[in-house]
This record gives sequence, C-alpha cells and structure tokens, in this order.
Amino acid sequence: MPADADDTRTDSTATDTETDAVTPDSVSGDVDYEKLLAEFGADALTREQRRRFPDHPLVRRGLFYAGRDVEAFLAADEQSVVTGIGPSGPMHLGHAMVFYFAKRLQDELGARVYVPVSDDEKYVFRDQTAAETADYRRENLRDLLAVGFDPDLTRVVVDTADADVVYPAATAFADDVTHSTLEAVYGTPDNVGQAFYPAVQAAHLLLPQLVHGEHATLVPIAVDQDPHVRVSRDVAAKARHPVRKPAALLMQFLPSLGGPGKMSSSEGVAVRLTDGPEAVREKVDDYAYTGGRATVAEHRERGGDPSVDVPFQYLSAFFEPDDRELARIERAYRSGDLLSGELKALAADRISDFLEGHRDRRAAVGDLGDALAPYRLTGDERERVRDAVGFQRP
Repeated sequence: MPADADDTRTDSTATDTETDAVTPDSVSGDVDYEKLLAEFGADALTREQRRRFPDHPLVRRGLFYAGRDVEAFLAADEQSVVTGIGPSGPMHLGHAMVFYFAKRLQDELGARVYVPVSDDEKYVFRDQTAAETADYRRENLRDLLAVGFDPDLTRVVVDTADADVVYPAATAFADDVTHSTLEAVYGTPDNVGQAFYPAVQAAHLLLPQLVHGEHATLVPIAVDQDPHVRVSRDVAAKARHPVRKPAALLMQFLPSLGGPGKMSSSEGVAVRLTDGPEAVREKVDDYAYTGGRATVAEHRERGGDPSVDVPFQYLSAFFEPDDRELARIERAYRSGDLLSGELKALAADRISDFLEGHRDRRAAVGDLGDALAPYRLTGDERERVRDAVGFQRP
C-alpha cells in the first residue's frame, strides 16, 4: 500500500484476521509463536544454544526461536543441513536469509548442505504447469548457486532429474507413513499425489544420512513447514533404515512488505533477489508497512514503533549485523529523531548493497548445467542411497 504524503505510517489490513492458521500450504491471521511451540511440541532455544551456533542475526536476535534435538546437532562431530527449494516463483529475501544462514553453518561448522528441489510438488499442490515450474526452477537454481556453497560439501537434488534416488527412498518410507499420520498432520489430501508426497519430503530430509550414514542432521525451516519434519522424524523412529531423527530449527516469518505475515513469492509484493536498487527502493517506499505516526509532527513528538515496522524488521533479521548500530537506529526511531521515510531509505540501501553482490555472483554462474554439475550426487552416492533403502538398480 502506498505511503502517506508525509511518508510516515502506512496502514495495513494484514492483522485484521481474527483467527490464525498455520499449515505448509497457507498462513493466515496473527501467528502466535508460543502457541505453536505447544501445538507442535517443539522447544524454545536456550541462550546457551544460541551462543553455540555460529554468530548470526537470525539466531542471535531470535528469528530462529525454537527447535527439536538442537542440542544433539550442536554436540555432534558430523553434521548435515537440509534446506530446500519449492520452485513456485522468483526467489525473494526470505529465501536468501535461510540459504545464507546454511552457508554460514557450512563455513563455520564444516556441515554438509543438501538442497532438495521439489519441482514435482508444485504439479500436485498448485495450479502450475510443468513448463512454468521448469522456468522457475532454472532461475531459482541460479540464485542458489550465487550463494556460494562449497561444491565438495553440497548436494543439490532435483526431484524430477534425480528420480533414481528420490523415488526409491520415498517408496521405502511410504510404508512408514500411515493414513492416520497423514490426516493428523496434513488433513485430507486432494489427490493421490498429495497423499504420497509426505514420503517424498521424508526422503528429502533423511537423504544425507542415506548417503553418508547415520549422523546429526538439522533442518532450518519456517515454522509452517514443520509438519514435514515431524513426519520424517516419525519415519526415522521406526528404525527400519540407517537414519536418526533429524533436528529442526524453526524460524518465525519474515513479514511481507505489507505487514505481519509470511513473505511469499506468489502473493503480494516481495523484494526479489534479482531486483536492482531502483526496484528495491520503489517497493520499500511504496509498500512497506511502518511503525510511524500519522504526521511528521506527531512522529517527532511521540516516536515510532520499531516492533511493527517492516524496514526495521528486515534490518534486525539480516541486513544490519552490528548490534550497537541496530540499537542506535531503534533509539532514533523511538525518539522520533528518525522518520519512517528515512528508515525506509536506510533499509533499502542495505538490502540493495546485499543484492548487488548476489546479482554479480548470479551473473557469473554461466551455463547452468556446467555450474550445477559439481553439486550433483555422484554415482557412488546414488548407489549408497539405493542400498540403504534396499532398492537395487535393475
């Protein structure tokens, strides 16, 4: 929604929904994160656990706020991280934060990173053609490679291209996903593809252990995607395969520009990873929900509210790593010394600086097939997966 003439507060109807609902397919209403902890059976991160993760704003400032078996992951000598792509549109800032966080875990912990690309999922869950998905997949993969993962420690697994691995694992795990579990976690599926897909998700999340043997695996994931982790943990608990329950690190939603809620590539306006400075500034100026007052005079007198201000939330989550500088910005905004328009400009500049480096690396990817080759599963790794689930090549 466009900003007011004085460029302070932008009204939003994003919080008008009376009830909240959080599922892998949709998020609505005001999300009560503490309520979700009790509902999902997860544990809040402790101060000590935050300290033991590599220093990163997403953990230090609480956007990653809960998890399961986090302690076991932190204590392990061998670690893998799984974070995926569902190609339903261009990548935006919410995607970037998780991928760059995974890279930090790889750089500082030496963790492997596995990235399943669920291009088949979009065919059964969305009104999206295979051709549309293929276009999104190609562009998403360029953004993924621009993050700069170590190819020796990273594997990108595309469901439709790596069916020789994904399908045998999903078939083996499907026997461990009961109808009662399916309906309890996801509700009644609309088609048989949706009914089978939890087994595919389990294959994604357990894949590092099928390749490298039983070891600690972490899934940093937005809280709405947690059902996939719960199903994979249930599969692992059956102990029919050489895997242990994957740990989960649950993240609160980065708000959309329009206000509280989940940033989406298919709904509303989002800052895309390919946006240049002009596009970023225009989107932030025109659409960002702010915590400012109705007029400049009132803002100077009463100050703004950074707790609901989207530009400030973006700075806090990722784009201002210095705690002292963030605290200075917050004080200036609360006091009224910093106007909403000035805070928008500051956030747009920081985001643009980050995206400039990302776009440069993206442009340097070159031929996608050649660039992706070092990240593909090797023949030996594929055989290990099939051996682990008892499916031999015909």
